[in-house]
Amino acid sequence: MSSSSPASTPSSALTPSLDHSEAALASRLRAAGCVFAEDEALMIMSAARDAAELEEMVRRRVVGLPLEHVVGYAEFCGLRVEVDAEVFVPRRRTEALVQEAARCAPARAVVVDLCCGSGALGVALAASLDEVELHAADVDPAAVRCARRNVTAAGGHVYEGDLFDALPEGLKGRVDVLLSNVPYVPTEEVELLPSEARDHEARVALDGGTDGLHVLRRVVAEAATWLAPGGVLLFETSERQSGQAVAAVTAAGLHARVATDDELDATVIVASASASASASASASASASASASASASTVPASVPPEAATSVDAF
Repeated sequence: MSSSSPASTPSSALTPSLDHSEAALASRLRAAGCVFAEDEALMIMSAARDAAELEEMVRRRVVGLPLEHVVGYAEFCGLRVEVDAEVFVPRRRTEALVQEAARCAPARAVVVDLCCGSGALGVALAASLDEVELHAADVDPAAVRCARRNVTAAGGHVYEGDLFDALPEGLKGRVDVLLSNVPYVPTEEVELLPSEARDHEARVALDGGTDGLHVLRRVVAEAATWLAPGGVLLFETSERQSGQAVAAVTAAGLHARVATDDELDATVIVASASASASASASASASASASASASASTVPASVPPEAATSVDAF
């Protein structure tokens, strides 16, 4: 979505100007290496509240900050999603994941957006469905603060913590659509990413471990426990990693299907449990929930869900 800026910025782009016309701003942005300078100039002009803020936004953009961090939002699936500094910017190609999820989801769906970042995926999917119970979680506090504004505005709930540990136990066996846009860049390749990502987005949102699949393996290992009968897990990967990603899914006892979108240059894996596995996981989750309820005769000072939910603060 953003255009990359060069390592060094021409002094002409940095020089403050009293000319804040669209043409003048576009010229400065183009000099800084912004490919879509005219479009970016219009976005910045629309977002700025006054001339001083406009000038500051232009300066931040020409030194290489992502456009979405400069204006404070990203356009995603036709929605305006708030994006804070250092929070992962939703990519346009990830719209393919949301579109595939919408095709898989029942009319009334329990949706979980794991590794949610700004919460863009869950919010976009919820907007496309009739009735949704939406939950989102991330390990990064900055992402959680940002997601709280986007997800709660859509009627959802946000939690902070490491993958499934962040979620309420009551969701086990109930999730119809599990979105998990896990990081999948191999550690040694993070430094090869464009500066906008490498220098301005949280490392935890990019680094997928040695082969890029470390976080994914952790997700698929537990997914069946959380999915409802007929539920699906969807995640994005690269075309070259798709074979290894499918192998990770099948090794976890799930069925995998690869969906591609040439226009968006996207590769999405759709994973589902067999009917027997789903039923077994659902029964196990129900038994666990019943045992937890029986064991909770002595009230705790802070309910477990309140302790992890951002909505509790």
